Amino acid sequence: MKSSLGFAATVITIAASETSAFQIQPHQICANSMFHSPAFRITTLSAVVNIDENAPRDITTMDEWANACGVERAEGFQLAVSEGTDGPGLDVFAMASQDIPSNSPVLFVPSQMILSSNRAVEELGGREMRPAEKLVKSLKSSDQLRQYYLMLKILVEWERGDDSPWFPWLNSLPRYFSNAASMTPFCYKCLPSLMASLAMKERANMNNLLVRRVPFLSDETKSNTDLWEWAYQIVYTRSFETNNGSGDLCIAPMADMFNHETETEVELAYDDEGNCYVQTTRDVPARSPLRMSYGDPTNPSFLFARYGFLDESSPATFCKIIPQHISKELIDMGYAHNRMLFYKDTGEASQEVWDVLLYQILSSSNAARKRELYNAHMEGDYETKQLLHQQFYPETSARLLEHIDTFLYQLDELSAKAAGRDFREHPRLPLILRHNEFVRNTFVAVRAQYFGQ
Repeated sequence: MKSSLGFAATVITIAASETSAFQIQPHQICANSMFHSPAFRITTLSAVVNIDENAPRDITTMDEWANACGVERAEGFQLAVSEGTDGPGLDVFAMASQDIPSNSPVLFVPSQMILSSNRAVEELGGREMRPAEKLVKSLKSSDQLRQYYLMLKILVEWERGDDSPWFPWLNSLPRYFSNAASMTPFCYKCLPSLMASLAMKERANMNNLLVRRVPFLSDETKSNTDLWEWAYQIVYTRSFETNNGSGDLCIAPMADMFNHETETEVELAYDDEGNCYVQTTRDVPARSPLRMSYGDPTNPSFLFARYGFLDESSPATFCKIIPQHISKELIDMGYAHNRMLFYKDTGEASQEVWDVLLYQILSSSNAARKRELYNAHMEGDYETKQLLHQQFYPETSARLLEHIDTFLYQLDELSAKAAGRDFREHPRLPLILRHNEFVRNTFVAVRAQYFGQ
C-alpha cells in the first residue's frame, strides 16, 4: 500500500458489472456457508500461502474469486500492478480505466467476505482465550485487542490452507513490507528522533501481540515468528475502522487495494449490515489512480512508520520541536504534531510554531510577558499578540534558525551512518534515506524562506 505511483503499470483486465448502470444490490455470496466454517478444524493441507518475501502475489485468481463471491464494481474500476519501488514484489492498486464522475459508486464488497474484528471475537474469543488476552493486557496492549483478534483470524485461515474461503485473497497479499515493524535495529539508528520513536513503538506493539498462549493454533504456527509478523502486517496495513458506529475494525478484500493520497478520489462507507461501499469524492479522469486516506496528511512520519511509504504528497511535516516537558499551557498555545508544521512547497512555518517558540522564550526570561502572551492567545487578542511577536522577533527567529540548523546537522549525521552498509542486509535503508532527504528539503525550504540561503 503506497501513496502515489507513476503509471508504468500493467492493467489487469477484469470483468465489469453486467449492469451498465452499476446498480449495487447485495446478493448471495458464493458458497456462503464456507465463510462460516468451524474455525478450529485443522486438516492436511494441499496448499498454504507462501509468506516468503519474494513469493509471487496471485492477483488474477483473487480477482476471479472476488467476482464469484459477489463483489461488484463500476465499469471504470480496474486493478493495476507495477514493480515495487521500495523492495521486491508487485504493488497492486486500483485505478480508473475511464472517466468516473464525482459521487459515483465504484465498488461493493458483501459483508460475508469482510474480515471483522467483532466477528473474530465472537468466533475465536471465550474462556479458553482468557490467558492469551491477559498476557496482551499485561503488556499494556489492551487497546489493540481488535487488531489482535484480526491477526488470529488471519492465522486460523492460513492454517486451513486452500480449505479457507479466503485463500485466494490471502495468496494475493504482499509479503514484503517497508514499515517500521519490518526494519532492522540498525535502521532505527538512521532515523530522526520522532520517526525513531514511532518506529520503536510499532515494533514494540508487534512484539506485545503474542500468540503463544492461543489454544487453538498449532505449535508450529505459534513458533513461526515470520508468520505472526506477516499476520500483524496484514492487519495493521489493511484494516480500518468502520463509519457505521459499530466500532468494528474491518479488512474488506478488493477494497484493500486503494492506495493513500492527500487529495483522495474515493471514500469507504459501511452500512448497518456490514457491507462495504466505495464511491468517488470528485471527478476522476481515465488512467488516474483511485486513492483513499490512511490518516492525517500532515503526519508523513506516522504513515511511513505504520504503512511503509513516503507520502511525498503531504503538504507539510511536523517541525520536530520536542520540548522536555509539554504543559497544558503549551498545548493551549498550539503545541501538537499536526499543528506545529513546516510547509514543504512554500517554506512557511505555521503560526503555532512562532507562538510556541515565543512562549518558550518568555517562559525562561520574562514571566509577566509570558502571561500576557498566554492571555492574549486564549482571549483572541490578536493585536496584543502581534505586538509581542514583533517585539521579540529577533529572539524568536534566532531560536528557529538554531533549531533548523541543529536538526539539519543531526539529519546529515544520521544519513551518513548508512554509508557503506549492505542494502541486502538492510533493504529498508534506501527508503529511510529518501525519507530523511524529504524532511531535509522541507527544513531547507523553511530556512530559505526566513533566512535566505
